[in-house]
Amino acid sequence: MKETLVLGNIITMDPKKPRARAALVKDGVFAYIGSVEEAKRLADADARVLDYGENYIYPGFIDGHAHGCFAGYRTVGQANLAKAGLKTDYPKYREIIKEFIEKNPQREIYLAAGWIQNDEYVSKAYLDEICPEKPLIMNTGDAHSCLLNTKALEWAGIDAEYAKKHGTDLVHVDENGDPDGYICESPAFEIIHNVPVTVEDAKTYILAWQDFAFSNGLTATAFAGDDLRFPEAEAYYELEKEGKLKLRTYANVIVSDNPEDPKAEIARICEDRVKYSKEYYRIIGAKVLLDGVIEAHTAWMLEDYADQPGYHGVERFNDHDKMVELISAADAEGLSVHAHSVGSGATHFMLDCIEDAEKITGDMDQRNILAHLQYVEDEDIRRMAATGSIAAVPPLWTAKMSGGYDLEAAYAGKEWADKAYPIKSFFDAGATVVFHSDYPVSPIMDVKLSIYMAEKRGLPQSLMSGDTTRNTGEAINREQSLRALTINVARQFREEHRMGSIEYGKLANMTVYDSDFLLDDIEKVVQANLIATVVDGEEVYTNAK
Repeated sequence: MKETLVLGNIITMDPKKPRARAALVKDGVFAYIGSVEEAKRLADADARVLDYGENYIYPGFIDGHAHGCFAGYRTVGQANLAKAGLKTDYPKYREIIKEFIEKNPQREIYLAAGWIQNDEYVSKAYLDEICPEKPLIMNTGDAHSCLLNTKALEWAGIDAEYAKKHGTDLVHVDENGDPDGYICESPAFEIIHNVPVTVEDAKTYILAWQDFAFSNGLTATAFAGDDLRFPEAEAYYELEKEGKLKLRTYANVIVSDNPEDPKAEIARICEDRVKYSKEYYRIIGAKVLLDGVIEAHTAWMLEDYADQPGYHGVERFNDHDKMVELISAADAEGLSVHAHSVGSGATHFMLDCIEDAEKITGDMDQRNILAHLQYVEDEDIRRMAATGSIAAVPPLWTAKMSGGYDLEAAYAGKEWADKAYPIKSFFDAGATVVFHSDYPVSPIMDVKLSIYMAEKRGLPQSLMSGDTTRNTGEAINREQSLRALTINVARQFREEHRMGSIEYGKLANMTVYDSDFLLDDIEKVVQANLIATVVDGEEVYTNAK
């Protein structure tokens, strides 16, 4: 492989050598980082040159919690309701869905995703009006709820008995006790997973996602919810054999709520790790869902909901002994457990389980991940650090958005709504903090906007007028943000020896922008342009005119 000489303003994230002007890449890894003169002296005469001039070169950015194949599925296999913007717009949704149906008449089942809920309630009649002939499912952006038309209810076998079995908190019913089309949490996930997807479909979706990720400066991501009942893992494996997979993906395999045999679940994951894991797709852990989301009234809180005394949300995986067994079995195999944890009760439960698992294993470096962390008790923030757990936080969600904030305040109470999404407190406590987009569950993936919102705790005026700032005491500095996008995520993957900083012997993954994210004015940072994304020393995306 020909050597590559890389020139530009290099921000290494290596505290021993924080900045450089040149790097030399051999066989896909960094062989030298330092001065231009020395790099040129060491380079072969025929070395390729990637000269980025006065632009800024960072370690390849990494997302700590995303949904890769699902992102591509939403882009090319579903009606993308995110095109309607960051607010509920039922007339626009109708237009988007109708256009998708017209362009895809061959499909037997139609999916639309990216629905943003507000306090306006819609039922199956809304979708029946759009598509009465075939099953149509409209999924929320967070994927925790969906709406089915009459044909979709029939296809899925959702009737009054089904509603009684799962409960009307999860399967809403009309005055006659019949499902009205709205379902959430485990029934919603099951329905979406039952929509048939072939390996070839999944390969198409993965490549679409890969292109999108590279165009956003990402060189690696977590896959927070691979499901080995479906063909994603096989599709990743085939794409890697074909030489088409370049985005490194670290997968956490879904484990059902309160499984009968947690050890068997880990054994299953290990078998598939051996079968599918290679260089660009690796299975590194289990994924569990502890609760739902506040906007669906399903986040697991320690306290009762403000609008419903006696109710504290939905407890999904809530068997303490089974979780301890799962964590312990995973640790024995070098795996971590990646938990969806929104409410204060879910996080408290998970940390109790991690503490007990550590007593069994003696391993204080299990690197279990709690993702989202919307509402967290102060003591549990300290316990995150004490247990060596990783806080996967979403800076893109920190803004005080109209509609969404109002639901939070109504359901969880204004005090919780005002102190949502801690970030600085995790850093101060000594926890490992990583950023995540949760894309496409969340409709935005944007590195520079993540940095902006982590510092400002609100949206720039160019995106939304008015004051959207919230909980500004949890703002962090730029260096912390860059760590949460690079070396900390590499540590989450147990790959800090291979990626996350520009150092000798590490993978030559880089992201190039036209702004200094550490020193430029924050208003310039949020307007920065991506110049190139580099994987293993090769440009996989370039914005060169």
